[in-house]
Amino acid sequence: MHYIQPRPSSIVAALYTARDLGVDVAILHGPSGCSFKHARLLEEDGLRVITTSLSENEFIFGGQKILEDVLRYAEETFSPGRMAVVGTCVSMIIGEDMQAAIDSSGISTPTIAMDIHAGFSENIDGVIAALEPAAKTGWITDDELSRQRHLLAKANEVERLRGAASKRYIEPSRGDLKHIAAARLLDLARSGKRGMAVMNAKKETAYMFMDELLALHEAAPDADITYLANLDERGLPKVRGDAERILSESRERGLDLSILGALDEYGALGDEIGRAIVERRPDYLLIVGVPHAVPAEYTEGICVFSITNGPRQVAPLRELGHQYVMVEIDLHPKTLGVRSIIEAEFGAILRSM
Repeated sequence: MHYIQPRPSSIVAALYTARDLGVDVAILHGPSGCSFKHARLLEEDGLRVITTSLSENEFIFGGQKILEDVLRYAEETFSPGRMAVVGTCVSMIIGEDMQAAIDSSGISTPTIAMDIHAGFSENIDGVIAALEPAAKTGWITDDELSRQRHLLAKANEVERLRGAASKRYIEPSRGDLKHIAAARLLDLARSGKRGMAVMNAKKETAYMFMDELLALHEAAPDADITYLANLDERGLPKVRGDAERILSESRERGLDLSILGALDEYGALGDEIGRAIVERRPDYLLIVGVPHAVPAEYTEGICVFSITNGPRQVAPLRELGHQYVMVEIDLHPKTLGVRSIIEAEFGAILRSM
């Protein structure tokens, strides 16, 4: 399908994967403005992002010497444990050999080259461009590389079937008014009906999505609700650490939580979550994070409240039959750099009631 709406960048996906791999310094080999917003946001999460700042002259004659100089500067200035060189459209077009620059620079810091540009139709290509050299260097095992390939394919499948990539163009929406949805959710919770609350979140977004489950528990502590979350400790180093912190804090705050899947398995958990829903047979369901991972066959006849952070996900969720669809605007930037659960807007509204 030829999309006419903006799609996630494979360069940015490589940067986020570098962070998850424990890279301390990522060097964007391209113009200074390439991926500026996400580079700045990732600095809040502990990844130092610098650039070779290629200009028109290097577009013609190449920038290997500049890259070698920046590699040496980064090692001397920041004393990193790991570095990564991330490609851009410019480095691809001029045919830069980034691995050759790493080898010629004389640095001793373990460093990998991620050959990527923004011309791929799917941003998962950027993740694979990061994981393959990481596996060759021994930063991850071959088994983990195979696992990640499977999870990426499943996440991509979900987006194409029921997500923001399911149509050529989807009108963005802010979704339903949160105070109206919150009032209805609490009416159901306090009525004695059987409920279920599920977090199926992508990586660090769980730091805010989990707050919505905690808020429901705090607002209706005696309600008949089963809580489920994808907080198994599997995956790349940062992902495992995030899951451990979120699970520990949730239990400290009194949430009786069952675990199903890991934070990087959000795209592959739809049927497992669905089977748990069928077994529980709830009258109402709150599902946050990536609600569209769950096929509609599992939620028929249930009053579904779903929360996403993507304005273009609202219409597909309504097509799945979800009665209340809400958006946590700018959730992802707010969860970068945090190491404890932070309050969501919907969570705050639930508590106010």
